[in-house]
Amino acid sequence: MRIVSLVPSVTETLSAWNATPIACTKYCERPDLPHVGGTKNPEVDEIISLAPDLVVVDVQENRLEDFTALKHAGLSVLALDVVSLETMQGDLGRLAEAAKLQFKPQPLPELAPLSLRAFVPIWRRPWMSIGAHTFGSQLLKAIGVTNIFEHSPSEYPEVDLVTVGDLLPDLIIVPSEPYEFDDEHLEEFTDIAPSMRVDGRDLFWWGVRTPAAMRRLHDKLRSTM
Repeated sequence: MRIVSLVPSVTETLSAWNATPIACTKYCERPDLPHVGGTKNPEVDEIISLAPDLVVVDVQENRLEDFTALKHAGLSVLALDVVSLETMQGDLGRLAEAAKLQFKPQPLPELAPLSLRAFVPIWRRPWMSIGAHTFGSQLLKAIGVTNIFEHSPSEYPEVDLVTVGDLLPDLIIVPSEPYEFDDEHLEEFTDIAPSMRVDGRDLFWWGVRTPAAMRRLHDKLRSTM
C-alpha cells in the first residue's frame, strides 16, 4: 500500500511494521524518504501527485485545512487523535486496519511510581508547557510524574517562571523538542528546581517506541531521586 505519513510517530511505527511510507514530513527523521513539507505546512499538491492509497494525519500535529484539502482531492485520509496511552492503543489499531496490517495492542511496562512533580517547558518567549490532555503529560502520569500544569484548561498553556516557582516542582524536565533549550536557558531554572534533559521523542512520539520510551524515561528520572 502506498502511504504518505504526515506524523513522525506514524512514520516510525509503520516502518517498524514493514510498511514504510512512500513519503513523509521533514520532521520524521527519515532522510532516505521523499519529504512533502512539514507537519504544519505540508505540500498538498505534491502529496496529491503521488496518488497515495492512504494519507495519515493527527489532530494534535496537523492542520484541519490540510486534511480538508486532501479529502477534497479525493484521497483517503486517516485522522488520528492520540492524547493518552489509551487513545494510542485504539488509534494504532485503526492505523493497522487502514494499512491492512495485523495488529495486537502493545503491552506497556508496569513501573514503580516515581512520585515526582515536574514542570515541562516546551517553548520560550513565551514560556509554554503541556496540559493534562496531551500525550506527554499522560505518559508522565503513567510513570508516576505529576505535571504541575495538569489542571490548566489549555493543552499548551503559556506560563511564567514566577508561577512555576510558586508551584514548587521537584524537577524540571527539559525535552529536546519542539524547542531546543541551550545551557543558558537551563540556568533560568536554577532557583526553581533541578533540571534534566530528556529525549523529546520519548516523551512526545507515540507508537512502537512507547514501551521502551517509558522505561528509558522512568530510569532517567529515577536517577534524580
